[in-house]
Amino acid sequence: MQSSTGRPRRRGGGPESSAETHARRDVVPTHAGVSGDTPFEDPWYDALASGWGELDGTGAPAVVVPPARREQEGRGGGAADVYLEVQRSAAFQEVRGRYRRFVIPAVAVFFSWYVGYVVTATMAPGFMARPVVGAVNVAMLAGLGQFLTTFLFTWAYARHARLRRDRAALDLRWDTQELTRGLRGGGS
Repeated sequence: MQSSTGRPRRRGGGPESSAETHARRDVVPTHAGVSGDTPFEDPWYDALASGWGELDGTGAPAVVVPPARREQEGRGGGAADVYLEVQRSAAFQEVRGRYRRFVIPAVAVFFSWYVGYVVTATMAPGFMARPVVGAVNVAMLAGLGQFLTTFLFTWAYARHARLRRDRAALDLRWDTQELTRGLRGGGS
């Protein structure tokens, strides 16, 4: 029997344990005569073959924790504390406030416009059928207006993000990366 990655599974004793799977190093496939002895260090590469989604010996789902997560759990939080600290900062709250001050009114206006269109089309079909120019009626213009306002709101959102939030968000991202890099004890 083979796993979903095409590798043969061990017979008899059930699926390989995650410790056995992650203890060995995977080899990168060879292409055009290049040596395949290069180690592949991605912990998610062999996730399906490592027992995820499979049953342990008792019939219960096997619990597998990737090695990188096990290392972080042993350190007592670290990066999680950095992200919580950044989330509580005044700069983060300002970025979130700017986001909310734009998005909440924009969603309310757009949703009202959409519901108004649907309710008018349902409750006043005579008004929506009224011709404006030739075969074009009020319903067609309102429907095209829905598309137009979608593009208008998308443009306004992108402009607002670029002018009011992106620089502050990038500064926060930089600070967060510097703080987490300091936790790992290295600089690159």
